[in-house]
Amino acid sequence: MKITRLSTAVIAGNFPWVLVKLETDTGHTGLGEAYWGAGVAELVHLAKPLVEGQDPRNINKIVEMMIRCMSGAGSQAGATVTAISGVEIALWDLLGRILDTPVATLFGGLFRDTIRVYADCHAGETPDPADYAKKAKEVVAEGFTAIKFDLDTPNPYTIDISDDPHPRRRWFEPFNRSIGSREMTWMVDVVRAVRDAVGPEVMVAMDAHWKYGVNDAIKLAQALEPFDLLWLEDPVPPENIEAQRHVTHSTRTPICTGENLYRKHGYRELIEKQAARIIAPDIPKMGGLAEAKKVADHADLYYIPIAPHNVASPIGTVAGSHVCAAINNFLVIEYHAHDVEWWSDLVNEAPPIEKGFIRIEDRPGHGLTLNEDVARAHLKPGSSFFGDEPHG
Repeated sequence: MKITRLSTAVIAGNFPWVLVKLETDTGHTGLGEAYWGAGVAELVHLAKPLVEGQDPRNINKIVEMMIRCMSGAGSQAGATVTAISGVEIALWDLLGRILDTPVATLFGGLFRDTIRVYADCHAGETPDPADYAKKAKEVVAEGFTAIKFDLDTPNPYTIDISDDPHPRRRWFEPFNRSIGSREMTWMVDVVRAVRDAVGPEVMVAMDAHWKYGVNDAIKLAQALEPFDLLWLEDPVPPENIEAQRHVTHSTRTPICTGENLYRKHGYRELIEKQAARIIAPDIPKMGGLAEAKKVADHADLYYIPIAPHNVASPIGTVAGSHVCAAINNFLVIEYHAHDVEWWSDLVNEAPPIEKGFIRIEDRPGHGLTLNEDVARAHLKPGSSFFGDEPHG
């Protein structure tokens, strides 16, 4: 059994979804997805000589070959690892179809057959906290038991010094990672409004996108302690693990981070220093399914839960959910395409998310097949459809 063809199709969703397809001489196929980014599809194609001709059952060997042979392109982190992730996910789907078993079975079987999903709500229609509350109620009414909002979006008190005739009078400005007192009050008001709107049982998370320094991140996290957040995500830049550890250990608000790390090595210091209360690997970005499982097992040594960051199409989302089903310390996985009306239509099966949960079906591989008509209709201009002539 040999892999005969590796190809891609980039779908223009809320992000460019880089789908990866493997074909074999036995007629079996596998479908994966790599995180979006400039050059990712091109790097998948760069891996073709390493993948085509290989026995698809030797997944670890193929992945190791890509890591070693693509080291010049940066296989420790970044877009190269992301490209490898897409191929790796396609390999697991392919193996599941060859063996006629779900991907979750290949990782040891199910701890759970339903995966809790949190809806990324982004922000309210206006900066008014009441609009955040309104959106929270609408999403929860759809059945979601976990939601997330952005706290670092522009608000009435965001400081813009570009047109300020007296910038030297400002204590706070956008480049020194500080939070003004009125802006801090607004953030607390948003969280209070959301919590009051959905009640105590709904999981509520907030995202800061690495924007703040240690001092103000601690002030913010401590100010949010009364609202029993699921987590405060990425309050400080990701490069300094010691700074992250300091914030984490200075508040009762759980700190979540991890989407900017790659492969198991990238998570070692974060986990061993217990610098976050919740780890958020992006599976189609950080190395793929097996690498995410290794990170989860490492985190479990410290009793740290896993909550994957996820901006993928149904393919990457459900494939990642199979690993989530097979790890004991899974918490919740992200759904970032709530506003993409045709997200579920990209696959032929029933909508993957139903009332805020993904059910792990007893179908081979990740269990999804691509709706080619929908995929072609949303193909990114200039992209080929798995080797067809480029579109647009």
